[in-house]
Amino acid sequence: MLVNCVAYEDGRKLTEIDKREIRGYLARPGCFVWVALKDAAEAELAEMQEEFDLHPLAVEDAGHGHQRPKLEEYGHSLFVVLNTIEVMGDELRAGELDIFVGRNYVLSVRRGTEHGFQDVRARCEREPELLRNGSGYVLYALMDAVVDRYFPVLDAVELELENIEDKLFSGSAPRLNIERLYYVKQKLTTLKHVTAPSMEYAGKLFGGRVPGVCSGLGEYFRDVYDHLVRLNQSIDSERDTVNTAIQVNVAMITYGETEVTKRLAAWAALIAVPTFIASLYGMNFKHMPELDWTFGYPLVLAVMAVLDLYFWYRFRKAGWL
Repeated sequence: MLVNCVAYEDGRKLTEIDKREIRGYLARPGCFVWVALKDAAEAELAEMQEEFDLHPLAVEDAGHGHQRPKLEEYGHSLFVVLNTIEVMGDELRAGELDIFVGRNYVLSVRRGTEHGFQDVRARCEREPELLRNGSGYVLYALMDAVVDRYFPVLDAVELELENIEDKLFSGSAPRLNIERLYYVKQKLTTLKHVTAPSMEYAGKLFGGRVPGVCSGLGEYFRDVYDHLVRLNQSIDSERDTVNTAIQVNVAMITYGETEVTKRLAAWAALIAVPTFIASLYGMNFKHMPELDWTFGYPLVLAVMAVLDLYFWYRFRKAGWL
């Protein structure tokens, strides 16, 4: 679906154009065309390939979708893949933004995300001095918007982790806490798979040999790179926190089971003492001491009670009961 097709010249919006007029505006000096597609069909991509002379391998990747974040150069043009992440209830939903960038055009194709980039277009149109840099600045603005949208997602995951940490020492549902921590770790891994490759190729857009369409914008792409570095460091820190929380939770489960074992052992000892004495005098031998003694029975009961009280006191003092 075609979202926008706009021509720009000298940093200012000329007009919205029909896709059949694209070639005419591409031929105009100092003019570039920005086309935005959503969930593009193969026929639409083929049409754009013909208009912009896109490389067939890049078009094939954009058509298939589910690409890893990457940056590829095809002659004087770039093909950039960004992954988008949105919070949907308790889950994270991944989408994709494919960007074709040439000297006088930008083609963005988004898939699997409802959050569009109209705000990015409005931002660019409010900054004509920067928009004079052409398609390279539009690429920066799109990358910056996608990266900035990672921060609220990470904040939501961090808040979820904090809520679980508050419940760790409450003693309620420890196994459920482990399950929740595992889901948080999955979300952090999803974010890591998105941000780490993006950081790798963002570093190629400033310093050293920079693609021609991005020349003169090194400081802007460095800013995107710095944001990605911050994100990766935060994600690594949160993953370490999750691992520590899981270990603490497992240790608490083990500690609780040890406490139960100690209590059972203490009660078993309390029962074992009178059982031993009673079994001793339960043997059917004819000649046994104290059998004919009048006070034998109450004495044995007293001995049992005294021993059990002594052991109960010792176990209680040791914290086993």
